[in-house]
Amino acid sequence: MEEKIHLSTKENMDFVKAVFKNATDVVFRDFYAGNRKLGLVYIDGMADKDLLNDFLLKPAMANKDKIDGFETLKNSIISVSDIKDVTKMSDGILSVLSGETLVFVEGLPYAHVIANRSWPNRGIGEPAGETVIRGSREGFTETIRFNTALVRRRIRDTRLKVESKQIGVRSKTDIAIMYIEDIVDPEILGELKERLDNINLDAILDSGYIEQYIEENPFSPFPQIQSTERPDVVAAGLYDGRIGILVDNSPFALIVPAVMATFLQSPDDYYNRWLNGSIVRIIRFLAIMLAIVLPALYVAITSFHTSLIPSKLAYAMARSREGVPFPAYMEALFMEFSLALLIEAITKLPKPVGSTIGIVGGLILGQSAVTAGLASPIMVIVLGITAIATFLIPNYVITYAFSYFRVMIIILAAFLGLYGVVIGVIFLLIHLIRLKSFGIPYLSPGVNLSEKDMKDMYVRLPFSIFKYRPRFMHTQDKIRQKE
Repeated sequence: MEEKIHLSTKENMDFVKAVFKNATDVVFRDFYAGNRKLGLVYIDGMADKDLLNDFLLKPAMANKDKIDGFETLKNSIISVSDIKDVTKMSDGILSVLSGETLVFVEGLPYAHVIANRSWPNRGIGEPAGETVIRGSREGFTETIRFNTALVRRRIRDTRLKVESKQIGVRSKTDIAIMYIEDIVDPEILGELKERLDNINLDAILDSGYIEQYIEENPFSPFPQIQSTERPDVVAAGLYDGRIGILVDNSPFALIVPAVMATFLQSPDDYYNRWLNGSIVRIIRFLAIMLAIVLPALYVAITSFHTSLIPSKLAYAMARSREGVPFPAYMEALFMEFSLALLIEAITKLPKPVGSTIGIVGGLILGQSAVTAGLASPIMVIVLGITAIATFLIPNYVITYAFSYFRVMIIILAAFLGLYGVVIGVIFLLIHLIRLKSFGIPYLSPGVNLSEKDMKDMYVRLPFSIFKYRPRFMHTQDKIRQKE
């Protein structure tokens, strides 16, 4: 693309028309301000036409005086607050594609860019995937500038920095990197910028693209970058020394680095009294253990270790399995597959229909499987408890990882019994210990054994004890609450 901006408005407009050939939504307008010819270019539907009419075209065309100085138009006639100059044609065209208006002035070797973006956008609503009982009901939208404003409302600090980048060879997607300058670890910030600079993809359509490019281990089922729809969660992460990444056209923000504990915490833990939050968090950790090993324990005990079951319970389990033609592990895998199909169907259906299908489908499927002799009633109970325990996890992304390991442990239990369960759990722990997110161990602060950090892991102690920021984050300002 030619970079030079000519002194002739006609030459510039002809060139831009050639670039946007067959693009019928691009508007070209020639007009005069005093003795100078001007030309403007914008995309219909992405630029605010009322602003152009009232604050550019009307005052410029009403001006009958001779314009001598090159700055007269910008400083005396155009009454628009946000206006900048570009000296390259490619920068001007990129501004047009971003929803701004490009203005050529006869005799100027540069062009004006008027910031009048105004495209259709969704209003700020409650996040669908991260509902809370108490707390903010605001969620991110698809407009990046709205999202940065939602975070800045919660951090009224001049040390909050917002750095902008454009990623995508063709899409030129805007992203914003947000951090608090005197808290963030400079090494983590530098590593993040380096990974973002290495992305060389045609288009970035969602923050999920960015997440998959900058994560440390793409072959791990566990998410190493936290995604959220809540601006208060991003603000809390920035106060802890983490970094937020906002992507235009995506209502999901990314937070790095992420450790496993962040996926198991909910905003409700902090907005309610500390005792309630601590008890709920303990229940949540117990639920995770059940979600991982309960079906495998059922398979191991019924197949290899029936002597561990009390006699009356053993007789009841034997009667319930009477007529089931499959071994216990086949029964468990069949029910796991059926549950996965049901959950996937619920998420794809409209909300009113999905909730109904979930309740009715689950009851009918479970009852039909028992009646047909494909599954025992106890297996249905075990699967139901496992599903409820899984749904207690606040972040749905990490539940997929637990599901994969649950199936693996079931298969190991089918061949090795309780030894297989233990081996599967050990393999899971080894994998988690080896994981890192931007150099931070994934099981932090559990592997660091820092007394100061444990106050916000398995329990949530009163805020008066939160005097220091997490040690494993290596923050510059380590004090959160002064004496």
